[in-house]
Parts: sequence; C-alpha cells; structure tokens
Amino acid sequence: MCKKSGVYIVHSTTNKGFYPFGECLFYVSLLHSMKTHTFRSKPELIAILTIALFCFMAANCHENPSAKVANEAGASKSEPPTTGKDKSANTEPTPSVDGMKVADPKTILGRPEVPILCYHQIRDWKPTDSKSAKDYIIPPASLADQIKMLSDSGYHTILPDQLYAYLNEGKPLPSKPVMLTFDDTDLDQYTVAKPLLDKYGYKGVFFVMTVSIGRPHYMSKEQIKDLSDNGHVIGSHTWDHHNVKKYQGKDWEIQIEKPTKLLESITGKKIQYFAYPFGLWNHEAIPELKKRGMIAAFQLYSKRDEQDPLYTIRRIIVPAMKPASLYKSMHEGFHYN
Repeated sequence: MCKKSGVYIVHSTTNKGFYPFGECLFYVSLLHSMKTHTFRSKPELIAILTIALFCFMAANCHENPSAKVANEAGASKSEPPTTGKDKSANTEPTPSVDGMKVADPKTILGRPEVPILCYHQIRDWKPTDSKSAKDYIIPPASLADQIKMLSDSGYHTILPDQLYAYLNEGKPLPSKPVMLTFDDTDLDQYTVAKPLLDKYGYKGVFFVMTVSIGRPHYMSKEQIKDLSDNGHVIGSHTWDHHNVKKYQGKDWEIQIEKPTKLLESITGKKIQYFAYPFGLWNHEAIPELKKRGMIAAFQLYSKRDEQDPLYTIRRIIVPAMKPASLYKSMHEGFHYN
C-alpha cells in the first residue's frame, strides 16, 4: 500500500490487480483505526465502518472486468473446448502403403479369397526324386492338362495389381478368377510354362530368387525381362531362399532390399510383391517388407493375419493331380464363387 497525492492505492498479489474504491475505503478505515486506536465518538466509528462495509459489498457484487477477461483467457488455454471436429481429428488415420490408402483388415478379410496356385519345378520325375520332392515337381503333361481344364472351365487369370485392387478397394474381377504363380526362377517355367500360358492367353506371376539368375537350369536376366515385357509379373522371392523367420541384422538388406533393386534394374519396373520362401512368415517381417516398398506378400497354407491380410495372402502348391482333383481343391480351399 502506498499514498500518493493524499489518496491511498492498495495493491494485492491476487489476480484482481488493483482493488476498486470501495475496498480501498474499507482497508483505509481499518488502517486508520489501528493507527489511532480511538475515534472522536462511538457514533463516528460506527458510521465509518458501516459506510466502508456497504462499499465493500457493493464492489464485490461485480467481478473486476479485467480479472474476468484474464480468467477466461487462462481457462481457454488450459481446457480447450471439445467439438465434433476435434474428436474426428484425433481419429487414427487410414493406414497407407507407398502413398496408397489401405482398407481396414475386416473389409479385406470379408472379401472371398481368390484361388492362387503355386508351381515350382516343371519336369518329369526322376527315380531319385523323393516322395516329398514330387510335391514340388509337376510333369509338363500334368501342367498342360491342368491349364486346359482352367481354360475349358472358363477361368480367367489375374495379376497381383488386380487382386490388390479387389481386396483393397472392392474393384470387380473377371468371372472365375485364378492366379498362377511360379517360384524359384527355374528355367522350365520359361521354356515349358510360358508357351502353355501363351497358348491360352494366360498371364502368370514369377517370384524370382536372384542368387540363381543365370545359373544352369535357371532363368537368365534376358528371360526374366522377356516375361515382364510380355505382360507377366515379376515378384521378389529373396536372394537365396533363406527362411524369413530367421532374419537378423543385415538379412533384410541382403535378402529383400538388394534383390528387389536388382529385379527392378532388370525389368525396368517397380517390384511390389513378395513371396515368402517355404510359405513361412512372421509378424516381424511385415513392417520390413513395407519399408522396402512391398504392398502385398504371399504365403502358403496358414490362416491370413487379422491385422495385415494383404501380407499373408494364401496360395496352394499344386502337385501332379488330375484336373478334376485340382478343380475340387480350388473350390474347397478358397470358396470363391
């Protein structure tokens, strides 16, 4: 409190700043009484205290306007109002891969699965082939019968971009769609399977293991490019078929990143699809594939992942079975109408 030109100015450290006149008068009266300890008459004391009390009550009936503004400003900073717009802004955004919006997993899983067939070696059996090896080897005559059955039954081959658009966006597919995939870069896929596909106007997906490119019994860079140039799709299948579940450290660069770049240099096209060696996958692999530009990945028999179904698309290995048996397996395994 200070005195200037005969007028007392009372200041408090509260958020009200300077008190109004009524409050000042009250405090002045009290101060005066404390200093003098006496008044000229008792009525004088009562009159002063009554006037001071009245002024104090009148002043506090209305809040200091500057304090009110300050309080409102502080409240607006500490507790912003919640609106419908604010709630929507906090909603988790739609995930995306490579700049493309991705449907939620429930939507993708709700679409019927398309039959996807997986082939490896295409040659006649040898006496040294084990029973388990024969599951991955189909004689050329058996493959020819199977492809003919698909054509006679009205099946249309589709490619990964079409499958992706169907699963992710619900875009329609041709009637009775089927995808034909070939793993491991075997030369017979080019010399035997490609002419068969050409005969029926079919297209296939070739998942290339890059360590074998140019080796005996495997495709060359020129043959891989020829497949790509003629409407077939080239996908990544690692460098040397190492099990994805065992990847550590630089394995992601060696097995995924470098092979993908090599295939892109061969085809002149972006490589966005991947097939797991042995059909084996784990959850740790999926973010690594996303980082390296893969928008979908193909496994074999296990159930699709409920969080990332586009990275666990199912296929079935096709052995040397009769066309009728293949037809039955496709319907029982995928239920696509």
